Amino acid sequence: RKRQKAAAETESGECYRSPFRQPLAQLTNRPHCLDSSQHEAFIRSILSKPFKVPIPNYKGPLGLRSLGVKRAGLRGPLHDPFEEGALVLYEPPVLSAHEQLKIDKDKAPVHVVVDPVLSRVLRPHQREGVKFLWDCVTSRRIPGSHGCIMADEMGLGKTLQCITLMWTLLRQSPDCKPEIEKAVVVSPSSLVRNWYNEVEKWLGGRIQPLAIDGGSKEEIDRKLVGFMNQRGLRVPSPILIISYETFRLHAEVLQRGSVGLVICDEGHRLKNSENQTYQALNGLNTPRRVLISGTPIQNDLLEYFSLVHFVNSGILGTAQEFKRHFEMPILKGRDADASEAERHKGEERLKELISIVNRCLIRRTSDILSKYLPVKIEQVVCCRLTPLQTELYKNFLKQAKPVEELKEGKISVSSLSSITSLKKLCNHPALIYDKCVEEEEGFMGALGLFPSGYSTKSVEPQLSGKMLVLDYILAVTKSTSNDKVVLVSNYTQTLDLFEKLCRNRRYLYVRLDGTMSIKKRAKIVERFNSPSSPEFIFMLSSKAGGCGLNLIGANRLVMFDPDWNPANDEQAMARVWRDGQRKMCYIYRLLSTGTIEEKIFQRQTHKKALSSCVVDEEQDVERHFSLGELKELFTLNETTTSDTHDKIKCRRCVNGHQVRPPPDGSDCTSDLSQWHHCADKRGLQDSVLKAAWDAAVTFTFHHHSHEEQRGIP
Repeated sequence: RKRQKAAAETESGECYRSPFRQPLAQLTNRPHCLDSSQHEAFIRSILSKPFKVPIPNYKGPLGLRSLGVKRAGLRGPLHDPFEEGALVLYEPPVLSAHEQLKIDKDKAPVHVVVDPVLSRVLRPHQREGVKFLWDCVTSRRIPGSHGCIMADEMGLGKTLQCITLMWTLLRQSPDCKPEIEKAVVVSPSSLVRNWYNEVEKWLGGRIQPLAIDGGSKEEIDRKLVGFMNQRGLRVPSPILIISYETFRLHAEVLQRGSVGLVICDEGHRLKNSENQTYQALNGLNTPRRVLISGTPIQNDLLEYFSLVHFVNSGILGTAQEFKRHFEMPILKGRDADASEAERHKGEERLKELISIVNRCLIRRTSDILSKYLPVKIEQVVCCRLTPLQTELYKNFLKQAKPVEELKEGKISVSSLSSITSLKKLCNHPALIYDKCVEEEEGFMGALGLFPSGYSTKSVEPQLSGKMLVLDYILAVTKSTSNDKVVLVSNYTQTLDLFEKLCRNRRYLYVRLDGTMSIKKRAKIVERFNSPSSPEFIFMLSSKAGGCGLNLIGANRLVMFDPDWNPANDEQAMARVWRDGQRKMCYIYRLLSTGTIEEKIFQRQTHKKALSSCVVDEEQDVERHFSLGELKELFTLNETTTSDTHDKIKCRRCVNGHQVRPPPDGSDCTSDLSQWHHCADKRGLQDSVLKAAWDAAVTFTFHHHSHEEQRGIP
């Protein structure tokens, strides 16, 4: 049977193999070898695939250089200058073929290109600003001078432009190495944390700034010594952020070494070259100086000289030369009583001053923002005094005689307290009640004018014209919208009154004044700006650093009293209308009709006219107020609806009513004579103010920031 089976398998071509035994193999001592052709094919298949770095889209060198060995070949820029949207600050000169052969390849200049991380977020005016700053600090704009003033108005992103400048200088230059090793940012104490956060926000961990906002003297000294001792290409903390106060106290440590760049935020603090802060900063060993100030001129041209002299000393000569050659002719020419010859000379000197300063000063006004921001309506609201305020005011003017103390429009120290008393009376009689009780000068026998049973514990808005109007504005806003309101005053006593009013009306509020720590400030601002936060009102003391705060959670702002310094008011009013704002903004500037407040406001327009004349180059700023008129502080005009409107000698109004609209192209940055003038509520655009008109409003000036554009909510 087995043979038959084997024969059958042989016929079918299959060989039978026993599962129990291995087939016999030939015995040999030679090792078994792989087929060489197979092996060669395998190796060739490996080598045919070149090595790739396992990172998507990686285009760097593929292992052609060893670690620590200098790369051979041409020097190149840090970022691609030909990439779409690249911001090139420096372009090396184009060389002919012959020059390329002769040039030393190790010394050829390279492009300086802003890091794409930043250039992607810069708006067109900011790109232009960064280029201007870089040209100034590298002495390409004015040979031998390395400073400039960044005087853009508030909300245009001055901080971001300066961060871009610092980052570029710290990383690159035409010589293919960093331009500077270290930079110092000096700012008001309330903005130190803000600067730190901004650097973190835009550079996201690429750099570690050192922010000093507190600590013992020894601890701060130790940190500053450590900062100044840093050397080399890769400095661990190349940016120091420090407050003016701390800088002044520790200037000695910082003056021992040198720094590449100093940036002074809110630089109008350096308006007086005699003060200690100015001297301390001037002693810092650095030629590159950038001064940031949205309001370069505050009081006079000599202050303006101090700022320019700080960044580029000698460009305008000495202080005496500047006063003789520029300041006196310009001011004489601007006075309403000036002769034609004086006016002409003033304009000539002004042109000369502008041509020199424009080489190191860049200023763009907030109308650039109109492309990105909703419309802002600014309103100057004149509120009549209540009978109690009127009697107290007249009583004061009879008793106190500070008029003689005012000489040539200047205020002597003894009259300052009288001015403060009148300003407080305009806010609310409660603020001068204690003086009436103690029968101080000007308030003798005034206590009898108050209603019987009067107490300062309750707020009693009906005793003050401005407080009545404010009460209406808040009530109408709360009941008709979900808008939030910022209340600003110069006096903490007025903020106390606001608090009482809010508690009476059960409005939720937050308050920021000089007593609050910097860290706490940042937290309450962040909370208020959150759309989900229930707070309706943010109270702000204009002296407590309205500077730099971002309050875009609110879109209505009430300036309860005017400041002598227009810059303080401008700063406070710019808190809500800034980048990130989504709603239409309303600004209310409350003034008591016919009182010292209107005079202060008129004085402000005089200072602003001076500022726009020099910095904004506006030629037709109307010459309304002579310096003589500014002596009229201590008068009360009971018959007028607006003393300011009377003073501007308006040609567009007949019998107090506007018959011609403002000229085309005018907006809220124009002169007040080119605004809308309303003696009744018919011409108002703001429904909230219309509702509050009958409370105590006598006259309103209003204008918008720009025409409303489609696509803006």
